Parts: sequence; C-alpha cells; structure tokens
Amino acid sequence: MAAKPPAGDPVQDAPQVAPPQHAAAGLPAIGHTLRIAQQQMGLARTARTLLKVNQKNGFDCPGCAWPEGDERHTAEFCENGAKAVAEEATLRRVTPEFFAAHPVAELAERSGYWLGQQGRITEPVYLPPGGDRYEAVSWERAFAIIAEELRGLASPDEAVFYTSGRTSNEAAFLFQLFVREYGTNNLPDCSNMCHESSGSALNETIGIGKGSVSLEDLHQADLIIVAGQNPGTNHPRMLSALERAKSSGAKIISVNPLPEAGMERFKNPQTPLGILKGTALNDLFLQIRIGGDQALFRLLNKLVIEAGGATDEAFIREHTHGYEEFAAAAGQSDWDETLAATGLTRPEIERALAMVLASERTVVCWAMGLTQHKHSVATIREVVNFLLLRGNIGRPGAGVCPVRGHSNVQGDRTMGIFERPAPAFLDALDREFAITSPRTHGFDVVRSIQALRDGEAKVFFAMGGNFVGATPDTEVTEAAVRRASLTVHVSTKLNRSHAVTGRRALILPTLGRTDKDTQASGKQFVTVEDSMGMVHSSRGNLAPAGPHLLSEPAIVARMARAVLGEASKTPWEEFERDYSAIRDRISRVVPGFEDFNARVARPGGFRLPHAPRDERRFPTATGKANFTAAPVEYPRVPAGRLLLQTLRSHDQYNTTIYGLDDRYRGITGGRRVVMVNPEDAAELGLADGAYTDLVGEWKDGVERRAPGFRVVHYPTARGCAAAYYPETNVLVPLDSTADTSNTPASKSVVVRFEPA
Repeated sequence: MAAKPPAGDPVQDAPQVAPPQHAAAGLPAIGHTLRIAQQQMGLARTARTLLKVNQKNGFDCPGCAWPEGDERHTAEFCENGAKAVAEEATLRRVTPEFFAAHPVAELAERSGYWLGQQGRITEPVYLPPGGDRYEAVSWERAFAIIAEELRGLASPDEAVFYTSGRTSNEAAFLFQLFVREYGTNNLPDCSNMCHESSGSALNETIGIGKGSVSLEDLHQADLIIVAGQNPGTNHPRMLSALERAKSSGAKIISVNPLPEAGMERFKNPQTPLGILKGTALNDLFLQIRIGGDQALFRLLNKLVIEAGGATDEAFIREHTHGYEEFAAAAGQSDWDETLAATGLTRPEIERALAMVLASERTVVCWAMGLTQHKHSVATIREVVNFLLLRGNIGRPGAGVCPVRGHSNVQGDRTMGIFERPAPAFLDALDREFAITSPRTHGFDVVRSIQALRDGEAKVFFAMGGNFVGATPDTEVTEAAVRRASLTVHVSTKLNRSHAVTGRRALILPTLGRTDKDTQASGKQFVTVEDSMGMVHSSRGNLAPAGPHLLSEPAIVARMARAVLGEASKTPWEEFERDYSAIRDRISRVVPGFEDFNARVARPGGFRLPHAPRDERRFPTATGKANFTAAPVEYPRVPAGRLLLQTLRSHDQYNTTIYGLDDRYRGITGGRRVVMVNPEDAAELGLADGAYTDLVGEWKDGVERRAPGFRVVHYPTARGCAAAYYPETNVLVPLDSTADTSNTPASKSVVVRFEPA
C-alpha cells in the first residue's frame, strides 16, 4: 500500500548535521530505494516497475542520461533513478478536486517538495483571466485557447517554446517542426543551462558538440579525470563504470571543490563484496577552488610540452590546427598564479602530471562544475587542448566525456531543439515538409526571460520541466513569466512553475516513461539518445494515471492542427496515430538516423556516428581539431566574501525534490544550509549552527538575498561555499553568464553573509 501525500509542508527550521560519509551506495542505498518506492507505488507495483527500468524491452529511466552496456543487470537502476521512477509511477493523484481546494496563491506558498509529492496530474486544467484557481478544461478547449493566443500575436517571435530534457526524440522532432512551421526559432531548452558551454567548446575544437567516448572506452582507459562532477549523487551508475575501469588498472583523478563520497569509495550493491567492502575510486583528489580548472589544465599542458617526447607529434601534425599559438600561450603559464587560482599545492599538481605522463589512454569527464562559469567555454577548450596534446581523441580508451544530466537532453538537441539551428538542418527539414523555416536565430533561456521581462515575448509554452525553478535570478524570472498573456506547461506532476502564471494558464497532463502508450494504430514506443550517443527504444508498462492523459506527440500534433489549421500540409494526424511515421521522417532529415525504424528495433538500439571518434575526422572550420589559446581566467573574490556554488542534494534530481536529506554530506531534515570551510567560517565569525542570510554581489549593484541558511562547517575548498538550488537561484544574476554559451554562471556567485 502506497503512503498518502503530506498534508502540509514539513518544518525545515532545524536541519541536523553529522559528519559526511566516505562511501556511496551499499545497503543504505538499497534500503532508501525500497522505502521511497514503497511509499509511492506499493510493493507489487514497485517490483513490476523497477525490473523494467533500463531493460532492452523496458523503459528508459526518466532520470539521468548515463548509458547502459549491452549486458544488463536484473536491477539496472540506481537509487536516484529508482526515486525518479517512483515519483512518476506513484499511485497518488492530482485531480480537478485538488485544484478546486487549493488556490494558485496557496500553491505558490508551498515548497517544491510538497508540490511534487501530491502525485500525477490526471486532467487538463485552465486558469482563466482573473481566476484564483485552476479548473478542469477539455482538450479541445485547451488547444483552442493556445491557438487563439498564438494566432493573435503580432509575430511568431513573440512566443517562446521551451523543452525539458525528458522529452522523447519523436516528441522533440514534432515540437521543433511545429514551432518552425509556425514561424520562429525560439526553442530554448534545459541544455542552455547546463552543457551549452560543452557544446560551444566542442563544436569549435573537434567539430561536434557531443562526447567522443563509449562505456567501453571508460573501461579501457589508463587514466580517468573526473572534473566538476559528483557521480555518486548525479549519475550513480557511472560509479560502476569507474569501478570496472579500476579493476582493469585505470587510475582516477577527481577534481572538485568538495570531497564526494562516491568518488572516495563505491559499495556496489550488485555484489556481496561490493556491499561489504566496496572499491576505493580516487587515486588523487585535487580539491580545487571554484573556477580554477582552466588554470590547472593550462599548467598541465605547459608541463606536458616541456616534458620532452610526451606529446603525440604525428597526431598534432596530421590532425590539428593552431598548435604553435597554443604552445606559446601555454608557455606563459605561471606556477604562482596557478597555485593561487586553484588552491592546490605544487606536489599535488606534480603528482597529477606524473599520472598523466604514465597514461597512454586518457578520458576527461565533466559536468556542471566546469560549464557554469563566465570562462566555462575557455575551460573546456583547455580540456580539449590537454587531450589533443597526447592524441587522446579518436582512439580506444580515450576522449572527451561531458556527462549529460537529463535522460534525453542530448537527443532533443539532435532532433533540432535549438535556438540557433544549423542551416543544413533547416534545409533538410524544409525539403522534407515543404515548409520555409525561419533563419533568424531565436531566444535561448536567458534571452527568453529577458524577452518576457521586456514585453518582447507574450506566450510561454513548456514541454516539460520546471522553468522558473531551474532558471537564475528567481525574482526577475518570476516577474517576467507573470507578464505573459498565456503560460502552458505539459507536465506529469506539479512544480513551482505551475504556480507562477501569466494572465491565463494551462496545465496539460501527459504520459510518462513508465506509462503504456496506445494510439489508433496500436501500442507505441518512443526513443531516446543517451550521453554517449546510443539511441534506443523506451516502452512503458503501466496503465496511465488517468483516461484523460495524452502523449507528448499527441499533444504536439493536436496543437499544431489547432494553430496551423488547413494551411498546414504536414500529416499531424498520421504522426499521432503511428510514431513510426515520425521516425521515417526523422530518418530523412537527421544525419545518422537512416533506416531508423529497422535499426532501433534491434535490442539495445544503435550508436550514432561521431567523426572524431570513428575516423579521426574533425568537421571544424579548419577541417582539423583546433588548439585554442584563450587567456587564463579565474574568479577573484573580495575580502570578507566567499565564492558560492549551487548544487544538488542527494535527495533531488535537478529541481525535483525527493526528500529533505543529503545523506552523503551528513545533512538531514532541511535544505536551507550553506557549507563553509571551518577556517573561512572562523575568519568570518560564522559559528557552526548559526543562521545567516546569503547576499549576492554583482556589478549591477542589485541586492539579491537568500534568507535564513544554517551554517554548516564542511571541508570545502578554502574561499568557497556551497548551497542547494533552486533555493539559491535567487542569488544568480540573470546577466551573469558564460561567454559564448550564455549559460547562467551558477557555480560562480560572490556572496557575503549577514545575520539572519
């Protein structure tokens, strides 16, 4: 029997703090997984559902994008994946009666945790102009409202169409097709807030904005560097790959401002020995200051060049461009400046260099710790320089590994969800559908918020996600969204965005990954692309949460018919009826998807082509892999201030809050905590257990305040602090973004502390 949702928000005034843990997974992870699953699904449904997660004949986990190997465990999921599945497959329901009992103003006062715990939304609901609560609405009326608003705009560019990374390939392809046939490229997505910096750097340097490695490459690597990433919480199944690499002799360097339990020791719950003892993963932990990664890699590059015979001269000569300019810039790297930028010691960096020089095959993995700074693109370019020096792209056991967060965020981009599409993609789309796509670039996430704020955009449509919970500068963002004439969210569950509405608002409930999808032609499946370019099918096995749900492809197809009318010659009804028809069109538009239906029918799916990996061909402007020579940057912090990074707790996935604990960091019963190095705390007069307001400092002089945070003395890097998002998104200025990618700089927030 599943538990009922909480009636009220839990009190978070006094979070409890214990010492951080030094191992991840094991028996505690199994116990926590089963407890959460039972609370949401009950025992029988738990067994029926979890045994289908990430199986070849099952459904893709709605959590992270970490790939599966060809051989699968019976339990092919991690603790956080099980939480994601349990929340989607929950027996709890949000009905029209719920909305009648809870005005929007009340929902706006609730925490994200409470909203998410209420369950699956069962019917479309509408907030009319001047109304104080959502009310049930028919699908026909909902689409008519959307059509009325979109047709009434002065320009299609006054509408914004956001996509979450959970959206399937089929839905994403239809969504971008509809938006471009409607007449705009305003297609921001969650990648704008995470790995846009990776794509920007990789496209310029190697010619494709995706990672170049497979699971097999990780298993074969001599050295794996994990920089700015916490796999134990954010991608737990990655720990299994690291464990296997260790068993084959690989060395692992972790580069992070915080020690993370998963990188210290992994207690693999799949084996008795793993549960009892586990495997130490880190061979070297470099506790770097926030934002010091570019300086570190630049110095390592200088030292590799100076080592003599350590560079792959044949690879550099045949496959790269710009080496001389880069080598000259690297030669200017300074030990003193690097030590100041990184907070590391000379012996630590020399030990890392020795491990680099001993490795014939090196992989560098990274996530948000590298991508959410002003100089993120330059940092990732420097990582590419590091790999190019020794020929570590385009051979087994080596390469770039940006670890994607959401389960199909990479696939959505492949399907055309991008505000700056390539002309070749638009040309192919236009030929296939006899339309004329707009060529003017659209709004990314930050520009969308600015457009809503400034009245340039009037309609906001979200295909999944929690836009106002995920975006920076919370007060600015919420005020901007409230200026819209219409906000629409395609959702499975409640979140903060449903309580921050335009003049009128719609919530359109959709099928989840765990749900059976039956259309007029019969049972359907969708496809996703994982973080390493594998495309495979996903089939839900549960009855939908209610009879009034529509799938995402069906919602897009019906909306398109309502908005575009008879003028559209696109066969929207056929696409809703049979998803294989969508895949046939994808196969003729998107390179690498030829014969899509036949190839994805094979168990495990297929791998997309990757020219640098597959043939050491680099489709850049120079036709080669490009060395770059950007000036070294790192944050400078005034005296009396610290540099704050926003991060997840172990009980959350992106903005979805599963609970109020962060087990590995020793924090329970609350989320409003700020982790500060004890020495910094002593200098600032911050006692452990004291309460403080976090006040952001930015060049615009605007006060941004996050009140009432408990100080936790924690072994962070000196000069650095950490706190959870979305609670601290209010501190991230909208205009504080990465150069080139425009990604919010959520890992580089200068803060001062004031008594609460």
